[in-house]
Amino acid sequence: MYIGALTLDLLLGDVRSLKQKRSVVRPIVAEVRRRFPAVAVAETGHLDLHRRAEIGVAVVSASPGNCGEVLEACERMVASRPEIELLSARRSLFNGDED
Repeated sequence: MYIGALTLDLLLGDVRSLKQKRSVVRPIVAEVRRRFPAVAVAETGHLDLHRRAEIGVAVVSASPGNCGEVLEACERMVASRPEIELLSARRSLFNGDED
């Protein structure tokens, strides 16, 4: 079993409040959930900053290659959104058999 994790650091466009931030981030998280139903996704950081957001994505798979492909597709989808700028993306892969 392999667990893949992706952390996306986003800079939001013309956002001046936390309410506006939610109106940008929530549709992104919803689209990832809709297009990739096998992943878990949530806003995980920069919760008190209105122009920054961190989104975390996790996937469980039988192969490391599949984990990488799914996370890469999620990253591409989020990066293609015109209202945000992807500042960084960090991927981690954990093997469930490691102790």
